[in-house]
Amino acid sequence: MGIRITSWNVNGIRNPFGYQPWREKRTFEAMFDILEADIVVMQETKIQRKDLQDDMVLVPGWDVFFSLPKHKKEGYAGVAIYTRNSVCMPIRAEEGITGVLCPPNSSTKFRDLPPDQQIGGYPKPGQLMGLVDDTTLDSEGRCVILEFPAFVLIGTYSPANSDGTRDDFRLGYLDALDVRIRNLVAMGKRVVLTGDLNVVGASIDTANLFDRLRKEGVTVEEFFSTDSRRLFNQLVFGGNVLGERDENREKPVLWDLGRLFHPTREGMFTCWDTKKNTRPANVGSRIDYVLCSDNMKDWFMDSNIQEGLMGSDHCPVYATLKDVVDIDGKEVHLRDIMNPPGVFKDGVRLREWTTKDLLPLSAKLIPEFDRRRSIKDMFSKKPAPPKPVLAPINEPPESSSSSSSTAAKIETSKDEEAFDIPASQSESVPSLSSPAKSQPSTLKRTSSSTASSSSASRPQKKTKATLTKEPSSSKGQSSLRGFFKPKTAAAAVSPSAVAVAVTEAKDPKPSSEPNDTPEVETPQDSKNNTEETPTNHDAEPTSSDRVFDPIESKESWSKLLGKRVLPKCEHGEDCVSFVTKKSGVNRGRSFFVCPRPIGPSGEKEKGTQWRCPTFIWSSDWNGSQTG
Repeated sequence: MGIRITSWNVNGIRNPFGYQPWREKRTFEAMFDILEADIVVMQETKIQRKDLQDDMVLVPGWDVFFSLPKHKKEGYAGVAIYTRNSVCMPIRAEEGITGVLCPPNSSTKFRDLPPDQQIGGYPKPGQLMGLVDDTTLDSEGRCVILEFPAFVLIGTYSPANSDGTRDDFRLGYLDALDVRIRNLVAMGKRVVLTGDLNVVGASIDTANLFDRLRKEGVTVEEFFSTDSRRLFNQLVFGGNVLGERDENREKPVLWDLGRLFHPTREGMFTCWDTKKNTRPANVGSRIDYVLCSDNMKDWFMDSNIQEGLMGSDHCPVYATLKDVVDIDGKEVHLRDIMNPPGVFKDGVRLREWTTKDLLPLSAKLIPEFDRRRSIKDMFSKKPAPPKPVLAPINEPPESSSSSSSTAAKIETSKDEEAFDIPASQSESVPSLSSPAKSQPSTLKRTSSSTASSSSASRPQKKTKATLTKEPSSSKGQSSLRGFFKPKTAAAAVSPSAVAVAVTEAKDPKPSSEPNDTPEVETPQDSKNNTEETPTNHDAEPTSSDRVFDPIESKESWSKLLGKRVLPKCEHGEDCVSFVTKKSGVNRGRSFFVCPRPIGPSGEKEKGTQWRCPTFIWSSDWNGSQTG
């Protein structure tokens, strides 16, 4: 079967759960099983530490390592690497590419740790361009590095080429990535780089490149001579490098596994424009990679994309390692070197994974999740609570049974309140006062203090049953039962009676039946009537003076709630509406276009099955029509 490494820019760690097949179970464990992956590298998790939840961290059978933004707002970057415990266990883990960050609960930087605790390969002084300082480069949650005895795995999310305002940061990050990889390879370590690199390395890796360049007035040489593409192509074997190679980049060090197994395959794209809906026509780019160093190229048996899996604007990419690999002419079971020594031997597991194998960077050691019990333990049988110790009191023998039964009632009431049982089901608590004559006073104080402390911590809701059972304080006062009687009298009052009541309210008369009012109205009703009285005094026509036209009412409601008539495109289909976000005079305006996706040409096409040229401003369309 081999060991599969899968990389996926999920565009939000929970984003895939809104799509099939992930929406069925909506768990990460089920997602990883569908991916058939043993190592999953996610990019753009778009969360901060405060957003971590149990289902993200406590995935059964998996460990996880996060790199999250330090200062940026929510919905930005973030990388996570999940490892299947039954297959592999890293021996070291780091966050960041430069080594300036610190392990959890430590003030020592990764690059300043003792050599036996370092992954190594950190950029040396003078190796980086110096466009951005190291701390800033590693502050956005863009890289997690794991070391196995077999190789070093780098999972990364490189900055995108957006509006040009962050070109220095983008180039500085790619430069640090290049230097770190070359240093690791120079140390003799094997390296696997995977993630969203946001770089198109060849013309075959993007759709309609030459047409777009011609319209933009840019030559192919200029396109591939940009700093980021030039740097990437000098890193990989077979890269399109124009002119002489840069200093310290004389040789490539990584293989593009996707192209190694599919050298001439066209349309092998991993990212599409969701706003233009270009995925159905497969108008996209390949910017997600699995790369490996030259000394382990033969370890891989397959690499491909999974373009049929929805859930993001990217699709997963993967590479599968062989079960048995060749090291210096000797065959070695891969699992033996994907785990610490003593876990596997000749491909057979010798011991199981335990929490002692967790590395400091593991998210399971974050205080909020450390030593957490399984949710199943919450429903397991709890040990019996200790019985309350009562002070010894001399009392007649016949009263002992009464006190023991009372103590049992106290314990029962505690257990019931702990499980939040409604008051109507725990009637034994008020009954403690009934045998009070034969009970000692100390027991009374114990029960009352227990009841008061529990009620203070969790106030008990009064239900209808408990309210009706409370004794009245005096004979002349109305019982609470009257407040909960159905308002049959109030419901039967006609509008004319309401008008009479308003007239009487202006000239109140003494009532000879003082007990009638509490039986008909609740306190809330009387309050509402009081607030509504001034409104009834206003000089407005009564309901009998108004004439409602049912046809007019229907038309007005239809205008508000009726289905809006949408314009039709050239295909005779309802158009879809969008809002302009591009800066300019039209920013914020909505418009209608054809609902079909963009065709392979990347442009609107007339007379084809793809998106037609229909375009209508919403302000030019009579949107008040209803159907």
